[in-house]
Amino acid sequence: MNRKQRKRLTRILLTAGAAILLAVLPVTGLLRLAAYLAVYLLIGYDVLRKALLGIRNGRVFDENFLMAVATLGAFVLAVLTKSGDYNEAIAVMLFYQIGELFQSIAVGKSRKNIAALMDLRPDHANIEKMGQLCRVDPEEVAVGSIIVVQPGEKLPLDGVVVEGSSALNTAPLTGESLPKDVTVGDSVVSGCVNLTGVLKLRTTKEFGESTAAKILELVESAASRKSKAENFISRFARVYTPAVCAAALALAVLPPVAALMLGNAPMWLTWLYRALTFLVISCPCALVISIPLTFFAGIGGAGSRGILIKGSAYLEALAQTKYLVFDKTGTLTQGSFTVEQIRSVSMPEEKLLEYAALAECASSHPISRSLQRAWGKPFDRSRVTKIRETGGHGVTAVVDGDQVAVGNEKQMAALGIPVFSDTKKGTAVHVAVNGNYAGQILLRDLPKPRAAAAVKALQAQGIQKIVMLTGDSPAAAQTVAQELGISHVHSRLLPADKVERVEALLAEKENGTKLAFVGDGINDAPVLSRADIGIAMGALGSDAAIEAADVVLMDDDPMQVSRAIGIARGCMKIVYQNTVFSLGVKFLFLALCAVGITNMWFAIFADVGVMVIAVVNAIRALKIK
Repeated sequence: MNRKQRKRLTRILLTAGAAILLAVLPVTGLLRLAAYLAVYLLIGYDVLRKALLGIRNGRVFDENFLMAVATLGAFVLAVLTKSGDYNEAIAVMLFYQIGELFQSIAVGKSRKNIAALMDLRPDHANIEKMGQLCRVDPEEVAVGSIIVVQPGEKLPLDGVVVEGSSALNTAPLTGESLPKDVTVGDSVVSGCVNLTGVLKLRTTKEFGESTAAKILELVESAASRKSKAENFISRFARVYTPAVCAAALALAVLPPVAALMLGNAPMWLTWLYRALTFLVISCPCALVISIPLTFFAGIGGAGSRGILIKGSAYLEALAQTKYLVFDKTGTLTQGSFTVEQIRSVSMPEEKLLEYAALAECASSHPISRSLQRAWGKPFDRSRVTKIRETGGHGVTAVVDGDQVAVGNEKQMAALGIPVFSDTKKGTAVHVAVNGNYAGQILLRDLPKPRAAAAVKALQAQGIQKIVMLTGDSPAAAQTVAQELGISHVHSRLLPADKVERVEALLAEKENGTKLAFVGDGINDAPVLSRADIGIAMGALGSDAAIEAADVVLMDDDPMQVSRAIGIARGCMKIVYQNTVFSLGVKFLFLALCAVGITNMWFAIFADVGVMVIAVVNAIRALKIK
């Protein structure tokens, strides 16, 4: 417990003890009233103060106002009837404070759990000076600096390993329990924990631009993007509270007036008591507290599994997803091509591969990296000039004085160079030298190990349509689609073509359902932005993914898409449960109160009891499977 919670608990215990003591002491008259008022102020002074501040600031109708009017009214009734029974007013305020304490502890616990799971911010960075390690603030470390990360420490900044090897715990970012081995030349990101060896890193980003900082900023800003359910609850509370106050006033006045007009006894005190009970029952705490808490817990629980959702609006939309569109390369497939065959027309196969790899040396596309890896020799960048990359087509460059073009059939067609087609199932990379066709390199990109299982899981979740989009050849696309069980495939697409396909699917889907696009977040930014929900997969260390997408999957496991939808739907199920339960109990007890069946003790359950149950249910969103 924090200091504020301990203080509230102390007040609760003192109030309970004082109420028991007053019940057995023979105190009567004004002394009894004064004693109970003192106990009442002990337990309820903060509620009364907030009610007065709300009235002064023009925010009259809130739960503090309702509790203040109801409990003070109970005191007035006890004085008017000369019963001397002030216990109901004390009990209502006491149980309200117990509920508030429980809610505060529950929210604090969920915040603490989320903070522990998302504790990415490093405390310091180590810089070596004159043989000694000096601790500095990560924000003071410039790009290009050499930092030392010892076993057990968080990586404070993104960088490249320049000395040492180790295993990294990436669970704070990806939720993946297996460590990742890194060595010299590997890129690493902040927020991971160094497990075994000492690492020296050359930083590549300032702290404010690092992966950990970007994720923390994303999590902190998630609360500003409210869902329709949260906005509805806010609007509902603004209308509901004044309405029940008006209903309580009518309950206190209209029946006695009607009785007078009919010549019967008005029973003012009886109807006033019912009106005060009506106010206690009507307090909307359960909804106002539990719905935002459910979204907060759901987003936090997803974050602990490496699924970053940028706000409750996106979590709600994710739960409504019925159309799912996947990019192929790097999303459903490994994005690591292997060379299956080289077919040369005018030069040795080794020379063809060398020209292709050199021309692609400046590109970060998966095919480019695969060609560079297949060549496997050090690059002399001075041999390559005038590099020009055309998205969705390929690359042109001057290599050793020769004009080299590397790309797909569209690239060759744009240059007016005829090609021969390969009947094998794979991705054909065509090469032309000085305007003449030189041959092709056939590549194969295997599906990710759990891609097929992910597609089956999504189909089991009721996804109506799963579509795969790719710039690859029809043969390569169909091969992957058949292996994964995807029936809707569109191939040879440029980035603009992918946007058009997504727009056509958006027009096709039913109202009230959502379309999500899953891509790598770098080359697919336009499509991620156009879809109802943009999901960037395998975005560890990718600024473009974090910026462009609504949901960021730090791991590259396609099963994370199914998990994200499952968490979103589980969270929305809890939201609906709390809404129906809270309103159902409220309206039932309000009706019973109006006909005189309930009293203040029932009102306490209808208010505090329902709030506690709703809060406990909301916290389940932290652990949705």
